Amino acid sequence: MPPLAELIVGLLAFGLLVGFFFWKIYPQIRKTYAERAERIEGGLNRAERAEREAQALLEQYRSQLAEARSEAARIREDAQAQGRQIVEELRTQVQQEVAEIRERADAALVAERAQVVASVRREIGEIALELATRIVGRELENDTRQRQLVDDFIAGLDEAPQPDAVPAGPGV
Repeated sequence: MPPLAELIVGLLAFGLLVGFFFWKIYPQIRKTYAERAERIEGGLNRAERAEREAQALLEQYRSQLAEARSEAARIREDAQAQGRQIVEELRTQVQQEVAEIRERADAALVAERAQVVASVRREIGEIALELATRIVGRELENDTRQRQLVDDFIAGLDEAPQPDAVPAGPGV
């Protein structure tokens, strides 16, 4: 064993060294440790806060995207509805125009038919009068009598049975 004096001096030196360590160095170490821990915790807090903000922004962007998608779907549906409405309006307008054209064409046909019938009656009357004159051998002098004869002849033609179908030709 070492001598007692050395042991006491060694213990005293060690005690002074430990005291100096706790008096000067340990507070510095604690301070540095606290600063570093504070920095790390601050960094973690900032990171957590940034993550929360990023998550909130992500949720906000997702909600805006969902709103934009629903708005786009609504706009598409509105556009399709308007398209269908326009098509229906155009279809109705075209049907009205077709009906008007048919009415005008029918009216024109009726007027033209009446005109043709009157012309044909006049020609038939003239032919019938000429034929009657040839048959009778003399010209009919009385104008009212001529007209009565022609009207009777035409009335007889109107009452005559009309064929339903015109034959297409020989061999059919």
